[in-house]
Amino acid sequence: MARRTKEAAAITREQLLDAAERVFRERGVAGSSLAQVAAEAGVTRGAVYWHFRDKSDLYAAMCERATLPLETMLEGAATTLHADPLATLRELALAALARLACDARAQAVFDVMFHKTERTADVAPIAERGRRDRGDCLLHVERVLAQAVDKRQLPPDTDTALAARALHAYIEGIMDQWVLDPAAFDLRAAAPALIDAMLAGLRAAPPRVAAAAVRATARKRAVAQRHAPPNDAGAAAMRAKDPAAKA
Repeated sequence: MARRTKEAAAITREQLLDAAERVFRERGVAGSSLAQVAAEAGVTRGAVYWHFRDKSDLYAAMCERATLPLETMLEGAATTLHADPLATLRELALAALARLACDARAQAVFDVMFHKTERTADVAPIAERGRRDRGDCLLHVERVLAQAVDKRQLPPDTDTALAARALHAYIEGIMDQWVLDPAAFDLRAAAPALIDAMLAGLRAAPPRVAAAAVRATARKRAVAQRHAPPNDAGAAAMRAKDPAAKA
């Protein structure tokens, strides 16, 4: 009896996640309610709260169901030593694009994530969770890029943090554009060429740490100008540019 009850609860949970995909995709996350999800799943609102604390928790579980396999692969790659780190990144990127191209559930969830998740106050926890997840993803990619530097696949002064952001933006952009218009191109067929172009650019002209230092100096200068009295903005800029002037 206990096992049947547990199995029934698991089935209900999956039904709710399926319903959330449909409702969020149709109405947008901000425009959807848990009552609507419950009605779509054919269960009571109380059943929703049995499995999920609130809409943010339901949204997170829906996303996790679609993205967890790739996140697990990426986390594993970041904690493993690779003979060819850039080839590992290529395989991960191809796996991500192939999954999106062939998995209807992934397509639905990414459509919700990219195009139906409005930035309103009631979904603020969703946005915050997204930032944390993105930070974890960037950290994993940066660790593999650091291995590429160690293997001399990239120059020693490569700005791995900025490179990770560039790679993430490139792949996310491909996903975003394809989900928006799947008829525009064959994602699975085009994926190898798209990823190879990205990695070729990284090898040929990676972002360098020196450029990061220039950006940091510019940020310091901007901060100094914002906090200086109006008549002293020029002097503050000079002090930020020339540390000796502070003495």
